[in-house]
Amino acid sequence: MKNLIIVESPSKSKTIESYMGENYKVMSSLGHIRDLATTGKDGLGIDIENDFKPNYQIIKGKAQLVRELKQAAKNSHVYLATDPDREGEAISFHLKEVLNLSDDDYERIEFHEITKPAIKEAFLHPRKINYDLVKSQETRRMLDRIIGFKVSKLLQSKIKSKSAGRVQSVALKLICDLEEEIKAFVSTPYYELKALFDDFQADFVSYKGNKDQIVELARAQEIKASLKPDFTVSSIEFKDFKRESKPAYTTSTMQQDASNKLNYQSNRTMRIAQALYEGKKIGSEHVGLITYMRTDSTRLADIFVSEASDYIKKEYGDKYLGHTHIKAQKLAQDAHEAIRPTSINRTPDMMKRYLSQEEYNLYKLIYNRTITSLMSPAEFKRETVLFNNNETVWKTTGQTLVFDGYLKAYGIDEDDRNKYLPDFKESEDLTANEVTIEELFTKPKQRFTEASLIKEMEELGIGRPSTYATTMSVLKEREYISVDKKNLVPTEQGMTTSKVLNEYFHQIFNVKYTANMETILDKISKGEYDYKKELHDFYNEFLPIYENAWKNMEKLQPVLTDELCPLCGSPLAVRKSKYGEFLACSNYPTCKYIKPAENPNDNVDTGIICPKCGEGHIIQKVAKTGRNKGNLFYACSNYPKCRNIYADKPLDERCPNCGELMLIDKEGNKYCSAHCEANSNIVCPVCGKGHIVKRVAKRGKTAGNVFYACDQFPRCKALFVDMPTSEHCEICNSVMLKNKDGQLYCSNS
Repeated sequence: MKNLIIVESPSKSKTIESYMGENYKVMSSLGHIRDLATTGKDGLGIDIENDFKPNYQIIKGKAQLVRELKQAAKNSHVYLATDPDREGEAISFHLKEVLNLSDDDYERIEFHEITKPAIKEAFLHPRKINYDLVKSQETRRMLDRIIGFKVSKLLQSKIKSKSAGRVQSVALKLICDLEEEIKAFVSTPYYELKALFDDFQADFVSYKGNKDQIVELARAQEIKASLKPDFTVSSIEFKDFKRESKPAYTTSTMQQDASNKLNYQSNRTMRIAQALYEGKKIGSEHVGLITYMRTDSTRLADIFVSEASDYIKKEYGDKYLGHTHIKAQKLAQDAHEAIRPTSINRTPDMMKRYLSQEEYNLYKLIYNRTITSLMSPAEFKRETVLFNNNETVWKTTGQTLVFDGYLKAYGIDEDDRNKYLPDFKESEDLTANEVTIEELFTKPKQRFTEASLIKEMEELGIGRPSTYATTMSVLKEREYISVDKKNLVPTEQGMTTSKVLNEYFHQIFNVKYTANMETILDKISKGEYDYKKELHDFYNEFLPIYENAWKNMEKLQPVLTDELCPLCGSPLAVRKSKYGEFLACSNYPTCKYIKPAENPNDNVDTGIICPKCGEGHIIQKVAKTGRNKGNLFYACSNYPKCRNIYADKPLDERCPNCGELMLIDKEGNKYCSAHCEANSNIVCPVCGKGHIVKRVAKRGKTAGNVFYACDQFPRCKALFVDMPTSEHCEICNSVMLKNKDGQLYCSNS
């Protein structure tokens, strides 16, 4: 009998197959293969009257894959190795059902990192499907389907909003409530006094024992006028304190740091983390670089802690080894370890050559956070000096780093640097050069960023690690929010949607209810709650609220303009679509006239003949959809026969190196459209005729990355990640490559 292992992603399947040998075949389900049906009288895929019985169907486009899995499962013992979480357990359940596997036909295995030891260990501890986890996922899916389907349909009909969701709508409410608070905020002035000396500054603390903020200029002037020339040192205090390192990453804290430090949006962070988890080819072995990236735990495996402790002592010394501190997260399920490197010996510098720039950036963040979590705290000495001057108190502080601790690996930032003060003596008199009064203004709360919203959601118990990135993406895709310098700003449609939901569904779309629902789902996953009872309780509460909203919610009327329809004479109305606003006849659906969009920058002929097809002209266009909507681009007029396209304006000039068209960017810089950089000294080691040129990837996951290729492409398709040299390997005679650090290595890995 053969052994079939089914995982979720194709890249994972290649890695695991390399570990298991020829007696094992590994296939991928590509995520879920079944979901709730969308057919039937209500489109819910749930038979509510029959005790919430779900009606599943094969996901569109997965029929052929299911047939291949069924064929492979015949006469095989099946190992269901989907992700180790609620969704992964549900995928295993659906595979078991669709492939018609009995309990004797399958085993459920789970692993939290894709390394050979972890995979081998997982096969030593097989189990059966955890149906409590499956019920929890089914309950969540049915709740989301009922709320999302019914409320979304209502919003689409009444106010032209695109959707609502159990977590999404509460996250939107947090953003909109904060926006209302910011709009209502009235800024008021306040005043700060500072005494400036030759080599330090003292800040005002109190006057006659009153530490209240000074809100009147006259009061600040009165205090300044009361001062004598000399300030007397009243006390000098030295205090030692320690700063502990932060625990290893959870999904939430990783997304927050990636946003703050790398400017990565949460869905981008999770995509990169997924690639690191699934693994890279390191030498002759394909290995996962980090543990599972959906977790709310800061716990680290004992074997890893032991390995990392030895590494810290070897690299930094015994005094840098700290203790394992796990800060228990409120509402954490603690099902998986924290996010960490699978081996502490795979340092970021060692892995850099195998990773894209964004993968390297995130891996370095994860690696440094993990190793510093096990290091000793940094130790500081703080000096606080108080001064008296005619019933006023002033303060200055200094700081000295006594022992760098975990900062040795993490790096010292500006806040940690030494701030030295002069040698003061008690009762010493000092004369200030100047006392200043600075007018400041109170500021409203900061808008949420992705990082701060995820932190808020986690603290309030809204959503789970697997939902944060999806929630952010949906809010942007539905155009409920926009992003301005990382700040999340609700759109007019977002504010309208939140207002309507708060008016009619405040019992459902609020923080307390949503957090409680997450707790209920956790209880179901542990077998502590009956999922059918919870579904009945929810639906009995939801249905009358929904019916009241359908009956009483007013329908938003389109805004009429003074323009008349050329077909029927009715006024044109402003309407919205996923592509933006447009003008259409108010007599729709009787009259379906839509006014064509006008843009003076669209379809402008540059007069340059397309170098690709030699027939069409290069035309200036305006992007009408997607993330580049409104941006200019340049394309062949012979589209779709010719799909030549440029992001910047073409010039009627050719590159002297490769002959491709020259472009000019917004700053006026000219560059070759092929991004070439000829190097006539390096003959192509593959064809022996062409020369190696430097190029930049234009699309796909590696867009923007530099690579090296033969200038005889497409006749020669030689391609290298790093720059080839004229030297050859002593062992296999393959061409040697030079990386960014100037190190030589063999191209035959």
